Amino acid sequence: MTARILVVDDIAANVKLLEARLMAEYFQVLTASNGADALEICKKGLCDLVLLDVMMPQMDGFEVCRQLKEDPKTSFIPVVMVTALDLPEDRVKGLECGADDFLTKPVNDLTLITRVKSLVRLKSLTDELRLRAQTGKELELENLFKSSEKNSKILVVDERPSSYEKVVKVLAGQYSVSVVPDAQEALFKAAEEDFDTVIVSLSLSSYDPLRFCSHLRSLERTRLLPILAIADHEHEDRVIRALDLGVNDYIRRPIDPNELLARVRSQVKRKNYNTLLGESVQESIELSVRDGLTGLHNRRYLDSHLGEMLKSAKSLGKPMSLIICDIDRFKLVNDEHGHDVGDEVIREFSERIRKNIRTIDLACRYGGEEFVVAMPDTDMALALVVAERLRNEVAAHPFIVANGAKQLPITVSVGVSTFQDGDDTPKKLMKRADLALYQAKSNGRNQVVKEIAA
Repeated sequence: MTARILVVDDIAANVKLLEARLMAEYFQVLTASNGADALEICKKGLCDLVLLDVMMPQMDGFEVCRQLKEDPKTSFIPVVMVTALDLPEDRVKGLECGADDFLTKPVNDLTLITRVKSLVRLKSLTDELRLRAQTGKELELENLFKSSEKNSKILVVDERPSSYEKVVKVLAGQYSVSVVPDAQEALFKAAEEDFDTVIVSLSLSSYDPLRFCSHLRSLERTRLLPILAIADHEHEDRVIRALDLGVNDYIRRPIDPNELLARVRSQVKRKNYNTLLGESVQESIELSVRDGLTGLHNRRYLDSHLGEMLKSAKSLGKPMSLIICDIDRFKLVNDEHGHDVGDEVIREFSERIRKNIRTIDLACRYGGEEFVVAMPDTDMALALVVAERLRNEVAAHPFIVANGAKQLPITVSVGVSTFQDGDDTPKKLMKRADLALYQAKSNGRNQVVKEIAA
């Protein structure tokens, strides 16, 4: 794992010490001696994580962090405050400014490297999601962190009442909190329900808490679910191991209420962000493979998926057929009634296709007024029945458009092809169906013609 780490400190000796430790782990290190230079480096997109000293002249670390987190261009960069201050109120102040964690001087080497690796891993994931979601969504990214925390659900895994009762008391006013003392039961609950953060005690005696965290990270359903660990001071090794396993954050006993709230709030925001970003990615994927007018899959999806359907038919020794439909004289519809009515005809025709095929069939708008339906486990005889049923459904029932003001007689021509042998390809299958469609048009339209050898 490599990343660019920005070390910000006005004392050169501190910078050199952190630089040496990080370079020993093959990280690229940039340095800045003041807040203004640090902000400039971050705005240029030159770093993946910031190790930020708190006590600096002119602009302290809290202000630098606040400005980084308020700027949409830099708000996704993890910030670790490095300071000699270790009071709870200092941690809370830093977390409220948006800091992702605190390291106390003198910095423990293992804690430093483990924390940096954990946050770099998270940054890498966030960068990938943001990059995939940017097409058509760039303006929305700035608002993703503004989602409400209302109704956020927290799962607490702790077997000691004296411990989890304090946690519930602090969080119950803002979150819906569920306590499950049994770790195995909690694992099932986390997978079945939509929690926003899991708080797990590293002092569990009936079940290995590290194994519990590992299981959460290995399940697809919970692998991105934020985990906040509660640790005793003597459990330094467990904290380091937990972070290495993918735990997002930790808090030490005795728990400071303000620090707990701040850390949970940070994890809930992270969960909301990843959820919204994931949804925008899914929406972008859907938009890229579906036709916006009809909701059917588009040509891009057909081109990428038809080969897999044909491969499956070959390997299973089953038939597969394909029909190409073209609305007859569609240009006249647009010319005589306008493109709005033309769009209505396209949408209605796509609905009639849906009603006359199976759920396993793949219907696509191939372009303009041309549609393709790929039908697995379907021989030529059955494909011709489906094609004729669709043709008749269109011809027998006029298309009602313009809010019921017009009824248009519409017909469709259909070409049908079927998988022939092991050397058949999607291109050949499409070509034969297209030739059949051309023959149907030449024969006078409003008819179904089966494939003609290419």
